[in-house]
Amino acid sequence: MNYFQALVLGFLQGLGEFLPISSSAHLVIGPYFFNWNYQGLRYDVMLHLGTLLAIAAYFWKDWIKIIVDGLTGKKGPEGRFLFYLLLATVPGALAGYFLEEKAETVFREPQVIAGSLIFFSLFIFLADRLARNRKGLEELSLVEVLLIGLAQSLAIVPGASRSGMTIMMALFLGYRRQAAARFSFLLATPVIVGAALLELPKIALSAIDGPFIAGFLSSALFGFLSIGFLLSFLKTRNLVPFVVYRLVLALLILFKYFL
Repeated sequence: MNYFQALVLGFLQGLGEFLPISSSAHLVIGPYFFNWNYQGLRYDVMLHLGTLLAIAAYFWKDWIKIIVDGLTGKKGPEGRFLFYLLLATVPGALAGYFLEEKAETVFREPQVIAGSLIFFSLFIFLADRLARNRKGLEELSLVEVLLIGLAQSLAIVPGASRSGMTIMMALFLGYRRQAAARFSFLLATPVIVGAALLELPKIALSAIDGPFIAGFLSSALFGFLSIGFLLSFLKTRNLVPFVVYRLVLALLILFKYFL
């Protein structure tokens, strides 16, 4: 892998992790369109660490408060938030454990990704159209957290989008678009940490070269920018532009596949 490829993959991961367009799909489809060798799931995990850095940098004050309130047992929704984030991570962790082989093979076929982009776009669009936009994160309940966690587990399929599925479910539950996105971003933290803990021991130190680091930094930079962009965008806009993008991308994938 050269520096250009690493920077492009970091760009795709940084934007795709937080915008509801599926970073995992883009990390597969990018090399597919450019005729590059697929970089492998472990390198994808390292690119995810770049977006973890973006989350930590953007939400560092939030995370300090979440951890302090959670560990000190503060009463009210603030004290439960750490528990809620960890609980919502469980379904996704189980999906990753039991479907790891398929995640690395069957789920990464171009036609599967195209179908996933189309199928889940319908639900994102429906959730956006039916959104009541009235609830804030202080109103989260245990059942709602589990439902959002179950939705996140669907992201094992590239094209579903982890942020897309969690935002979708939160919208169905009546949460404001910006609140849904914020919870989705915070929820990414334990997911990425868990995946990294599993994959990092398998990566040889010799693999951490210049392009490797360039991809990591590119992912962190564009991840940070995409967080700010989406939170600002959803103050006044809806998710329709992302649904349109997903459908166009799916059609391009199918066109190349059957060409």
